[in-house]
Amino acid sequence: MCNFIRNAFVMAGAAFASLTMAAGPGQSAGMSLGEFEYMNSCAACHGAKGQGDGPIAKFLETQTLPVLTTLQQNNGGVFPVQQIYQIIEGSEDVSVHGARDMPVWGQRYRARVNDSGEDFDFGPAETEAYVRTRILALIEYLSTMQEE
Repeated sequence: MCNFIRNAFVMAGAAFASLTMAAGPGQSAGMSLGEFEYMNSCAACHGAKGQGDGPIAKFLETQTLPVLTTLQQNNGGVFPVQQIYQIIEGSEDVSVHGARDMPVWGQRYRARVNDSGEDFDFGPAETEAYVRTRILALIEYLSTMQEE
């Protein structure tokens, strides 16, 4: 039981720290963490509305990016949380995002914690909780973009 309580506090602390350090002065008031992540990390390629028409899309090797507003529709009406998590985190191969040794998504979030210069005193468990929080916030925002 003691490990359960410790892990719960670690997760809660890491989530709180990730929300507070993630928001920072650049996050717009009223914008969720997931929307901030999307606009900051995804919209350049996928477009502000998730249509695959971001300003950088035309420079990518593939000229066709997935339409992010139909993920649920294309999965039998169920939003594919686990598949999207694996794509963002980097454990699923997605050729449009380049080689997986490129520091995007999960690797980038880990690097952000490790290279932040702040003294957050994050250990491995806290770092992984931070990464999960950022990815899940982004996934939650993607779920709000789905067409009926």
